[in-house]
Amino acid sequence: MTRQMTGAEMVVQALIDQGVDTVFGYPGGAVLPIYDAIFQQNHIKHVLVRHEQGAVHAAEGYARSTGKPGVCLVTSGPGATNAVTGLTDALLDSIPIIVLTGQVPTFMIGSDAFQEADTVGITRPCTKHNWLVKETNALASVLHEAFHVATSGRPGPVLVDIPKDVQFASGNYNAPQPSTSHYQPTVKGDITSITELVEAMEKAERPLFYTGGGVINSGPAASQLLRELVAATNFPITSTLMGLGAYPASGDNWLGMLGMHGLYEANMAMHGCDLMINIGARFDDRITGVISEFSPNSTKAHIDIDPSSINKVIRVDIPIVGDVGHVLEDLMKVWKSRGRKTNSAAVANWWSQIKEWQAIECLKFTQQGKVIKPQYALSRLEALTKNHDRYITTEVGQHQMWAAQYLGFEDPNRWMTSGGLGTMGYGFPASIGVQMGHPESLVINVAGEASWLMNMQELGTAMQYNLPVKQFILNNERLGMVRQWQELLHGERYSSSWSESLPDFVKLAEAFGAKGILCSDPDDLDEAIMEMLNHDGPVLFDCLVEKHENCFPMIPSGKAHNEMLLGDADTQGAIDAKGSVLV
Repeated sequence: MTRQMTGAEMVVQALIDQGVDTVFGYPGGAVLPIYDAIFQQNHIKHVLVRHEQGAVHAAEGYARSTGKPGVCLVTSGPGATNAVTGLTDALLDSIPIIVLTGQVPTFMIGSDAFQEADTVGITRPCTKHNWLVKETNALASVLHEAFHVATSGRPGPVLVDIPKDVQFASGNYNAPQPSTSHYQPTVKGDITSITELVEAMEKAERPLFYTGGGVINSGPAASQLLRELVAATNFPITSTLMGLGAYPASGDNWLGMLGMHGLYEANMAMHGCDLMINIGARFDDRITGVISEFSPNSTKAHIDIDPSSINKVIRVDIPIVGDVGHVLEDLMKVWKSRGRKTNSAAVANWWSQIKEWQAIECLKFTQQGKVIKPQYALSRLEALTKNHDRYITTEVGQHQMWAAQYLGFEDPNRWMTSGGLGTMGYGFPASIGVQMGHPESLVINVAGEASWLMNMQELGTAMQYNLPVKQFILNNERLGMVRQWQELLHGERYSSSWSESLPDFVKLAEAFGAKGILCSDPDDLDEAIMEMLNHDGPVLFDCLVEKHENCFPMIPSGKAHNEMLLGDADTQGAIDAKGSVLV
């Protein structure tokens, strides 16, 4: 059905028709008609952030935790350019968001008008696709297409740039129509290639499932199929940072995260496997290490919905283009039809080797004295919150890696972090987006003091909307990961990695009207965490931790998976005097 309405009204109607319930944004002159249309309806809630970067990260957190696309609305010029970091973050991590930007009127484009920027040109490299809409009659179809492109295939961010005169003018609005887009990604995998993978699985002596965020993006069914496949084959499984939760951390076959700060057993299994099955991961450099030494003796299979990811970094033997859920479903059918065969005796021997690596206990630490170790802080946070309906976001740095190591995730969509871009300042606004999507759940942002300060102004957003997000800051008064690399790789020359002027975080919280908690004694930590959990509003928790603690295990730059630094000398002779693994 076609209806007449203004462009601004079309924006709101399209969001309603696409099932949107929340928009994160910041008003400005070039989007005032849209804000006026939002004011005159009750279907969509608008969340006023304090910075446009925060709007995009909040939309990312909402999308990652709900499985629905996130939406944000910003004005032209600086409003759009402030969104670029979030767009790039979402592109690298395959997060479906729709960013709506205002633009100067069409007749002023190219005249260097007030708050004019070439938004489409600026954001072309950091979006999956973008549009500049110059005719009101075209607006509805573009908006519906934007949702389709953002959520289909490999998800990602899209942007629609809408001039102000297009918002004021009237035109024809069309409701979304099924299957009208030219963009129709392949979702079913080639059955011949799937059968070839099944044959390799039947013969493999040292198999390994290597999973990524693509499993989560495919939806809950994909995670369930993955769990069934692992249980049926008894193959070990590891994951990237983005894939945590697709397979439960308590699962019998779980090896933990792999990569630069992954677990010893996961990295050693990757180095030693003879069949590596990549399911929805993109061979990121933080996973592969030096490419020439990556999983050197394995047959490599790669399942990915994005054909451009196949053979982009690592040459594979069995490429399968398709949606993870569809491919796993067909894989299970073929494997069952052929008799559910595996080389069980060899796999049992493989598990014996893996258990020897697990016995190293690479995450072991000793909490002693009156200074809180960050590992201890997160271990206690895990113990006291694991039975809650819990969602975790993080900032970027050492605390992010410790959170991935010490917090366990049993389900998908419970872990929101900036992987590919490594965006400091991501976690706080992302936690706001998560809380909006899950108002009754416990949402905790694990942060470093430096990262948290980058978007600290969003504490005003949390207070305005009474969002009880918990900010758990591991405060070492350092740019922790930068300092660690300077210690290990730059002769302990600590160039600009110490924060010499930090706020009193308790007073800062109170200045916004939130609750602040300070803890510096490990004996008080449990009580302080419980105080945070029992408070029904936003909390800023300042946890003072060991200033020079390093995050291990660690694969140094340019090294292979079997050349990790473990840090602790107490590893049963597995490391030499410099901390390098002996193999």
